[in-house]
Amino acid sequence: QVQLVESGGGLVQAGGSLRLSCAASGRTFSHYAMGWFRQAPGKEREFVASINWSGGSTYYADSVRGRFTISRDNARNTVYLQMNSLKPEDTALYYCAADQFASAQSMGVIAPGYWGQGTQVTVSS
Repeated sequence: QVQLVESGGGLVQAGGSLRLSCAASGRTFSHYAMGWFRQAPGKEREFVASINWSGGSTYYADSVRGRFTISRDNARNTVYLQMNSLKPEDTALYYCAADQFASAQSMGVIAPGYWGQGTQVTVSS
């Protein structure tokens, strides 16, 4: 069992930056691939970025590649999403997810087993 708690969301102007954090409970955090997803009002939830258990492999949606960076600190049971050059279309509720059997690449196509409650990111123009 893994419990996930996101933080770091907020209101930022276009072109600005935010760093999201996701703190995980449990002693086996390092066994899980981790991912970030987002859902804008009226739209389906979409994949943003993922990272494998060691941090050695990452995967990004085309819409964020080059602007967002996912990383993890297994000693702190935390995964991060550094978001730079934010755009109004990045406005969404951002969710952290975990899965014990996924790879960084497959996190984008499976239904991860564990989800956080989400943190709101709003980018003003």
